[in-house]
Amino acid sequence: QVQLVESGGGSVQAGGSLRLSCVHSGYTSRNCMSWFRQAPGKEREGVAAIDSDGDTRYADSVKGRFTISKDNAENILYLQLNSLEPADTAMYYCAFAPWYRCYSPSWLNSSNFKTWGQGTQVTVAS
Repeated sequence: QVQLVESGGGSVQAGGSLRLSCVHSGYTSRNCMSWFRQAPGKEREGVAAIDSDGDTRYADSVKGRFTISKDNAENILYLQLNSLEPADTAMYYCAFAPWYRCYSPSWLNSSNFKTWGQGTQVTVAS
């Protein structure tokens, strides 16, 4: 069974950067690997996803600021967060799903992902 452990969250000023990591174990090939976030009182929303071929997709709100990547040799999924805004404040989660969930708009729907980490908090001060 795949296990996911996120790290790298923290508190930064607006305009700052963070890099989130998700270490995974029990990984099998052809997964859709994704980052979601959830702010207090809001629904969990898809931020970025990457498929087994390395193709990426992003929510419109983070395009040009966030970058998803993966290191298959080290079993780590990353999310680089640049030009952070207070609206980016949320708990960030990594999640895995079968490869076909990377097709839009599936990857935006958290109910399509069954394997989740515990989350890492990102707080952006204005």
